[in-house]
Amino acid sequence: MNTVTSQSQSGDDWDIERQDWLESIDYIHKQYGEGGVKDILRILQNHILAQDIALNEATLNTPYRNTIPPAEEPLYPGHIELEENIEKLIRWNAAAMVVRATDEGTGVGGHIATYTSAATMMEVGFHHYFRNRSDTYGGDLLIVQPHASPGLYARAFLEVRLSQAQLDNFRRQLAPEGGLSSYPHPRHMPDFWQVPSGSMGLSTPTAIYQARFIKYLENRGLKPRNGGKVWCFIGDGESDEPEVLGTINIAAREGLDNLILVVNCNLQRLDGPVRGNGKIIQELERSFRGADWNVIKVIWGSGWDSLLARDHRGVLQKRMEEAVDGDYQYLSVSPGDVQRELWVENNPELKSLMNTLTDEEVRLIKRGGQDHKKINAAYHKALQATGRPTVILIKSVKGYGLLKGQGRNTAHQKKQLSSEERLELAQACNISLGATAIEAAEFYRPSDDSPEMQYLKAHRQNLGGYLPARDVHCDALPPPPLSTFAEFFKGSERAVSTTMAVVRMLSVLMKDPGIGRYIVPIVPDEARTFGLDGLFREAGIYSPEGQRYTPVDGGSLLPYREAEDGQILQEGICETGAMASFLAAGTAYAVHGVPTIPFYMFYSIFGFQRVGDMIWACGDMMCRGFLLGGTAGRTTLNGEGLQHQDGHSHVVANTVPNLKSYDPAFAYELAIIVREGIRRMYQEQEHIFYYLTIYNENYPMPATEAPEAIEAGVLSGLYCYRRSELEQAEAKVHLFGSGSILQQALQAQADLAEYDIAADVWSATSYNELYRDAMACERWNRLHPAAEPRVPYVQRCLDGEEGVFVAVSDYMKALPNLIAPWMPGRYIALGTDGYGLSEARPELRAYFEIDSAHITVAALYGLAQDGQVKYERVEEAIARLGIDANKVEPARQ
Repeated sequence: MNTVTSQSQSGDDWDIERQDWLESIDYIHKQYGEGGVKDILRILQNHILAQDIALNEATLNTPYRNTIPPAEEPLYPGHIELEENIEKLIRWNAAAMVVRATDEGTGVGGHIATYTSAATMMEVGFHHYFRNRSDTYGGDLLIVQPHASPGLYARAFLEVRLSQAQLDNFRRQLAPEGGLSSYPHPRHMPDFWQVPSGSMGLSTPTAIYQARFIKYLENRGLKPRNGGKVWCFIGDGESDEPEVLGTINIAAREGLDNLILVVNCNLQRLDGPVRGNGKIIQELERSFRGADWNVIKVIWGSGWDSLLARDHRGVLQKRMEEAVDGDYQYLSVSPGDVQRELWVENNPELKSLMNTLTDEEVRLIKRGGQDHKKINAAYHKALQATGRPTVILIKSVKGYGLLKGQGRNTAHQKKQLSSEERLELAQACNISLGATAIEAAEFYRPSDDSPEMQYLKAHRQNLGGYLPARDVHCDALPPPPLSTFAEFFKGSERAVSTTMAVVRMLSVLMKDPGIGRYIVPIVPDEARTFGLDGLFREAGIYSPEGQRYTPVDGGSLLPYREAEDGQILQEGICETGAMASFLAAGTAYAVHGVPTIPFYMFYSIFGFQRVGDMIWACGDMMCRGFLLGGTAGRTTLNGEGLQHQDGHSHVVANTVPNLKSYDPAFAYELAIIVREGIRRMYQEQEHIFYYLTIYNENYPMPATEAPEAIEAGVLSGLYCYRRSELEQAEAKVHLFGSGSILQQALQAQADLAEYDIAADVWSATSYNELYRDAMACERWNRLHPAAEPRVPYVQRCLDGEEGVFVAVSDYMKALPNLIAPWMPGRYIALGTDGYGLSEARPELRAYFEIDSAHITVAALYGLAQDGQVKYERVEEAIARLGIDANKVEPARQ
């Protein structure tokens, strides 16, 4: 027979057969080690598959029990009783923060249950593993679950790093005494939080690419090889975000053994079970083992060890495998006698095993996430891992310790405790306060000479200081002199694109003796699209393994060259990963004291539209560097179509408060902006970063003999590029052009001359900068009514200019319309509202009504509205220029 019946499988003969196989494996292990066991299992599996026997069970799962057996657990390095006392103090103060905020009736909210489930795993780390930066150690980066922030604030209160007034103003940052942000936000607490993690799913790619960038810095000699781990804590529900599992492969591929990801598996997301009908821990184990991570499971507390040791026939293990997370959630809220019955399920053998414990012992038995020894064993083993990243899957109870609230579907929304619940929690946490103080949820901190306070401070001193803490020590980095950019000021008669100009600029900067080694080019598998492949030979593509093959283009002038000390980060097709690299490089000044300057080049529409949340996180973490929106514009990128053509990234860029965005037309404008950006970010160390759009349309690049004379205009957002040479003009107009569309404005200037209209052409490098300056002046004037009014730059720039003003760009009309209130005359905005199309440039520009013909008509129409020309001339121009006046508006198609 080819199968074993279920009856024979349960019989003694089958038990003997199974035991023989186990003993054989034990023998192989003893004689040939781990390699021998793996080899024989691989042979057996291949043999089974050759017999056409399907292996339906996941081979990437280990049994539903702790990875580390009790015999292999190290001795606990601390005093568990004292640590439990400290943990209880923090639990109380963390809950009190949220409860007191709720009592005020402001509705500012807060969360208790996440931290209470993670408290033990956090405290084991704080007492024994999380290390601060020192002269000999690189320091650990600590990224925590955002909803656990009250626990970290409460710990900092015990450490006397935060005041009672600050805790009282949790989520009230405008309080005069100072307040605390809801989640980890470095921008609002720049001395405390290291990394923002308020956006679900983003902390994992952030952690992965921070760990990778540490290796990058070390391999390039910019940072000593002095260690430093990245500890990242996420929730099991958060793992459903695609950014989490979608970025884990690179961590194993690059051997990030400096990364430890801890997943708090409390089995619940915001509304209910993560996997009520399955096992999230087993699911995650399959994913991470399949991605070649080192996986450590911490499922059961020490109370289960003796039961599992007596489970010779595996009946308890079998029951553990059968139960789903919905069952385990129900067990966590049930009394001991109910738990026993749920476990036993009329199995006499399992009943006999469970009867060795009393009901109270069954109730008190812990999950691994609430067991110091089990967590310590996992952390200890994670530190020993080499060559691979580690994920620790820790099973806990959401809301642990909240008595009536723990483990329930409503636990996440628990932000208020009744008087009875407050008294119960204070009693469970041994809080030495009177009943009135407890009912008021007052904070409690023991005296400095108490054993708990002495213990807490001593252990943090041994680990280099308090965490989290953002301690910035980075030397100023002056920008290169203007002479470095001389070739861009000279211009080019040869037609080139602004993208080609940026690539050439990068090449020049990378050779600069002052800043060259700090330049970090980043590209997501589009280097050849942007012309960056010219840097491959010279700078190399970063690869921790170097290049172990001969590239097929090895004999060419532009070979694909990977190197261990490569300078370019080629991220593959992963915009999230590339943005995470940009974040790591742009914050290295704060994390490592190394002023790296990232230049991340990407399809402009794949920036803000696809990874805008990561860009927002860059603003939060005070990232520095240059985002380069390549193949920019809705009509300049001809042929590609709707999901590639960008007409709105500058509109979205304006929503990021510390992002300065520019749409330059010429190489010299780029040079001025880049040099100023380096000065402001790396010499003056301002908390800003830049977004520049660059195009793939070739045209001659003009020269500028005096860059200093136009620098203020380029940086402020507007300057006059070319005055009309028409001596006798019927009327005057001003044409604002941006990016490659400035060429259409120049053509319109010539066309309008045929109508005897003088047109001055202005380069509008940044409508966003003009708008922000104008709004700042307006606000100042409103709040200082008796003072001399401030005049926005755009008004000062256009002072004395008369006529009609027409603004045109490759972006939506909303962008140039930002400055409409401050125009000295009639103002018309042209833009690319609507979806992109697959077409050639001339047809696209005619379709979106931003070509020279439409600019000409717009100018004539504005003059007609002002009574300077007749409307018949506008109609004549429409007919002469071949414009279809009756077509459907692009924005409505």
